[in-house]
Amino acid sequence: MLEKKVNFYSVIIGTELLNGRRKDAHFAFLNQQLLSRGWEHKASFVIADDTNLMKNIFNLIKSDPNSVMFCFGGIGATPDDYTREVAANVFTDEKMEFHEESKSRIINQFGSEAYPHRINMAYLPKNAKLLTNVVNNVAGFYLEDRFFFTPGFPSMSQAMVVEALDLLYPKSQEKYRCVMTIDCSENDLIDIMKKMPKHLDFASLPRFIGDTRKVVVSLAGYDKDEVNKCFQLFIDFCENNGIEFVFSDMCF
Repeated sequence: MLEKKVNFYSVIIGTELLNGRRKDAHFAFLNQQLLSRGWEHKASFVIADDTNLMKNIFNLIKSDPNSVMFCFGGIGATPDDYTREVAANVFTDEKMEFHEESKSRIINQFGSEAYPHRINMAYLPKNAKLLTNVVNNVAGFYLEDRFFFTPGFPSMSQAMVVEALDLLYPKSQEKYRCVMTIDCSENDLIDIMKKMPKHLDFASLPRFIGDTRKVVVSLAGYDKDEVNKCFQLFIDFCENNGIEFVFSDMCF
């Protein structure tokens, strides 16, 4: 049985990243965590603290029925922290509520200093579930088991990423992959490339060794028989035209 496709997106919010005041650490960490579990990024966005832009990006990701999103930043208590409100606008029809467990964690952490501002970090989109903050106990949150919202601080967000993936997306079904290096140009293989099913992961990478052209072809999918059948088209082409090829360990 084929595994349902999951498309992972990351949204990294922070004008300070775009103007160079800070360096991003979220993408590399999330990407490594996904790859170690057999998942892959579909897309990643680094955007300014702009509510209209945030809303548009969230709606774009929501429109993908197979999307899973990790959002970083904008869930604090300052006036420029818009993520909770925009998330509610997009994912819960603007409905928000004080999450009692989140309130309790903030009060336990800060006591009387939880008021009047910190407590607002517990005002979340309706039906939110919590992610553990190992630094200061102010929770991140997630919706529908697939839209995750974490702080902009890697020391807080990284543990939340691991928590979320371990809980809900621990491991992808392993894909079967075939790779070969062919002594021809990509142009010679285009007609065969067009026959590859869209749901398979296909890639070609040209290589130039002096005046010699080669192309590395990679094909992967969950159904081994289907991958082998499609891959055989390249083998047949090479054998019928006297073109040399070797199977390769190179994967991409």
